[in-house]
Amino acid sequence: MRKLVRNHLVNVRMLTRTAGWLLLIEAFFMIFPTLTCVIYNESDWLPFAGATGITALCGLLLATRSNPTSRHMGKRDGYLLTAMVWIIFSIFGLIPFLFCSSPMSVTDAFFEAMSGFTTTGASVLDSYSGLSHGVHLWRAIMQWIGGMGIILFTLAVIPMLNHSGGMQMFNAEVTGITHDKIRPRISQTAKSLWMIYLALTLVLVLLLWAGPMDLFTSICHAFGTISTGGYSTSETGIIAWDHSVYIKAVLIVFMFLGGVNFGLIYKCARGNFRALRANDVLHAYLGIIGGTFILFIASLLWTGAYSGWQQLTLDPLFQIVSTLTSTGFTVTNFESWGSFIMALTFIMMFFGACAGSTSGGAKIDRILVLFKHCRNELYRSLYPNAIQSVKINDKVVNPELVSKVIAFLCLYMLLVVLGGVALTACGVPLIDAFFSAFSCISNTGLGAGVTGYGQSFEIVPAAGKWILSLLMLTGRLEIFTILVLFLPSFWRK
Repeated sequence: MRKLVRNHLVNVRMLTRTAGWLLLIEAFFMIFPTLTCVIYNESDWLPFAGATGITALCGLLLATRSNPTSRHMGKRDGYLLTAMVWIIFSIFGLIPFLFCSSPMSVTDAFFEAMSGFTTTGASVLDSYSGLSHGVHLWRAIMQWIGGMGIILFTLAVIPMLNHSGGMQMFNAEVTGITHDKIRPRISQTAKSLWMIYLALTLVLVLLLWAGPMDLFTSICHAFGTISTGGYSTSETGIIAWDHSVYIKAVLIVFMFLGGVNFGLIYKCARGNFRALRANDVLHAYLGIIGGTFILFIASLLWTGAYSGWQQLTLDPLFQIVSTLTSTGFTVTNFESWGSFIMALTFIMMFFGACAGSTSGGAKIDRILVLFKHCRNELYRSLYPNAIQSVKINDKVVNPELVSKVIAFLCLYMLLVVLGGVALTACGVPLIDAFFSAFSCISNTGLGAGVTGYGQSFEIVPAAGKWILSLLMLTGRLEIFTILVLFLPSFWRK
């Protein structure tokens, strides 16, 4: 054990080498949009080829020039590497946007890249008409990588990290209040989760291709759906296929699966269906969808804001699943359904789906813990000597974990308030500022007022885009991973 003890604060050389490996992985993924541009005879192959070369060269230098004396990485290293890597990926990921046929500013390119990797789906693009196939594919790939997690992918392809802080990185990136290994080793767990993710993606590509979408469009929308990111190849999003009941039905199923804990899906794939019956979070997930669906229909019937059976049945279900899973796809005339439905939408954005999924939001797991804890406190107000515990999935939740959940939810709302106030200082109107901050920290990507529902964030001032980018990152890494870096004690030995 003494060999693992370090006299310095963080293992800088090991962090540098790992960041180099990660950049090599990003460069590998950049090859696909480069080849796509070549296939479609588009000039954007050059910016992508240049970005691939720059990323690969930097990654190679970092990976080979760093010679760590110890491969051990502790909790500090895990937090620092996780936050650092998501920023580095966004910095290198923005390069193609700067030099493509429809170039962006540095601010817009970083916003677009961060929104992609964090699966927020917010965009600064007003029109997609000038975008090449390569740019569309890169936007989709960014979401797909970020959906399951950059670090998790690295743990799957670089097994040696299993011995050098893999668990620390796993805990820092994977969403949820608890992080259970479904296999004995972290690398095996990462591989299993990514295999489930890949299998669902392939099935969705084939199903979409069997409908009115071509192969390329199917790939892009499959990446954006299973990652619950929401980027589309059409500036109107899924509304471009509003006539297709088949497309909506398929997307509803796979958005729903994107919001389920992938560890639970893995257990079901192995034949352990008993895990479904014993999972309180999944039951709550289904209950929220069912209850909200009934409220949506009742409101639409009351206001008469529908025309045809789709807008009374399929469209509300599509919008509920899309919002709850933070995918961010919208259907026609969603913003005209009335203030009650919009209020329900805000609540769903806050809830999110299940922990361990690709969705954003606070997660249903935490909401369940909070609800049961509040119920116990009300009971103890009548019976002060009663001993009550919070149980999730028939397991008692540690009181320290309950306190952490309450702190998380308080910080979550505090960041929405601070983000909204900061945006108003940048000149964004009050309601739009708070909604945009809420939308970005929940990684939903819906816009309001100043941007229009589901449309571009281009009109937000440059300073506001940097604030929203930070909120996206903080929300994706579930607050503590980012905020802990601002503690003075984090940087003390």
